[in-house]
Amino acid sequence: MEKEKRYPKHVAIILDGNRRWAKKHHLTGLQGHRAGFENIKNLSTYILEHGTEVLSVYAFSTENFNRSSEEINYLMNLFVNKFQKEKEFYREKNIKVLFSGRKYPLREDVIKTIHELEEKTKNNTGGIFHVCLNYGSQYEIVDAVKKIVKSEIDVETLTPEIFNHYLYQDLPPIDLLIRTSGEMRLSNFLLYQASYAELYFTDTFFPDFNEEQYEKAIDEYLKRNRRFGGDYK
Repeated sequence: MEKEKRYPKHVAIILDGNRRWAKKHHLTGLQGHRAGFENIKNLSTYILEHGTEVLSVYAFSTENFNRSSEEINYLMNLFVNKFQKEKEFYREKNIKVLFSGRKYPLREDVIKTIHELEEKTKNNTGGIFHVCLNYGSQYEIVDAVKKIVKSEIDVETLTPEIFNHYLYQDLPPIDLLIRTSGEMRLSNFLLYQASYAELYFTDTFFPDFNEEQYEKAIDEYLKRNRRFGGDYK
């Protein structure tokens, strides 16, 4: 009998390569973003139905606002339209959706959609889909420090575990962090939460990163001898 896989509790994915995927298929970069969005809808449910409790994805960074206004507007419209349509989908799948990131300079309709989706799914218990939108880890850490200062907590009692409560979302540490498209850097994504994460890099562009590709990442993860500052064995 095949041994049951031990899926990581918290998986994070940097969704990279949409535009290069589009170029490869002679499509526009905007079409590549749409393909990536469709893929994460299917992949998120698969991951959360196979033993993982939290899936975090890097959908849009604070630096992405440096892109062209055409691309930014397209992505914002895509976020609003897709997330509006998927409210019932995630509710029926019993998946709780959370967002992390700064509100400014997101459009009001994007912020409204975020609040509606979080409210619609807040009582769901079948896993957490955590979307990082207008997110940067350095900003998150700075914002957490500002909260701590305002809380008047005794800094002598501050621990890494307590600090985690002041981040955008109080989630467990990342076990496996995946980046698609061949890039091999973290790009300011959940740096605090990924302190001891296993890293997995693949050349596959995100729209092609399907269930089979994900299982390859899990197989590699399960081969690792995870250490948290301990001795080599």
